[in-house]
Amino acid sequence: MFRLISLGIVSALFFSSTFILNRAMSLDGGHWFWTAALRYAWMLALLVAWLLISGKTGWLKQAFQIFCKHWLFWILTGSIGFGVFYSLISFSASYAPGWVVATTWQTTILASPLILLLFGKKIPVKAVIYIFVISMGILMVNLGMPESISLQDLLLGGLPVLIAAFAYPLGNQILWEAQRNGTKLIPRINDPLLNNPFIRILLLTLGTVPFWLVLYLMVSPPPPSTGQFINTALVALFSGIIATSLFLHARHQANNSYEIAAIDSTQSSEVIFSLLGEILFLHGLLPGLSSGIGVILTVVGLAFYMRSQVSGS
Repeated sequence: MFRLISLGIVSALFFSSTFILNRAMSLDGGHWFWTAALRYAWMLALLVAWLLISGKTGWLKQAFQIFCKHWLFWILTGSIGFGVFYSLISFSASYAPGWVVATTWQTTILASPLILLLFGKKIPVKAVIYIFVISMGILMVNLGMPESISLQDLLLGGLPVLIAAFAYPLGNQILWEAQRNGTKLIPRINDPLLNNPFIRILLLTLGTVPFWLVLYLMVSPPPPSTGQFINTALVALFSGIIATSLFLHARHQANNSYEIAAIDSTQSSEVIFSLLGEILFLHGLLPGLSSGIGVILTVVGLAFYMRSQVSGS
């Protein structure tokens, strides 16, 4: 169990690179559109290259067939779960420190049960106290921002992350429904190839291509800098490949729901890693008393919340 927890923590370390590098690109003047779009361009390139190098060209061909057969579904799901989610995360980095974005992002843990309710699923309701603690922690982090930050920047740095926190599990749940029985609006796609997490990521990434094209026409961003090309490649590698692989491997090795919940809860350490990374590499300031307490409340609340989802207490 110690090994699985360690893998979860290491994956959170690599996941936190997203928030640190996004903030770094913002501080260097990089436009948020390229921070988001280039990350998925690199992801697409890395995934295709991996399939070709590993001799799984058959998988690649089959994945494209699955995409073409249900192209509208993949565009919709990919745009919500990847496009809307990450474009808003990248946008927020222009207005708030990475550790603040990382803390606010933890609301996705709270958004997931609401998304399940939307799809008619039953959820545990006895963890309300932990949800309240986490919400208070996130509120304290955002309200404890330095006075030099305007209310407008506070809202632009926080509200998009809250929307992203709902978009990500919504996209995942739509895919989950499609892999099971589908619904009146969601087609049933039960191809065994979708059991491979990297194939799912590939298909969802392909689905974001129209989203990025439309968003580019709407935003008309200036050309990306060389630094953005490099940093987005690092985000794709660290967060998209290494972190995802470690996390999914740890979850796959878990023997019961208690171990799964423990591994999931390690992702709350993203907040700590993002804070330390921003201080060490971007010379960020230490959080004030209110924000510091908020970070602690969020991490502790998340840990107890994940435990309560298993025990039902």
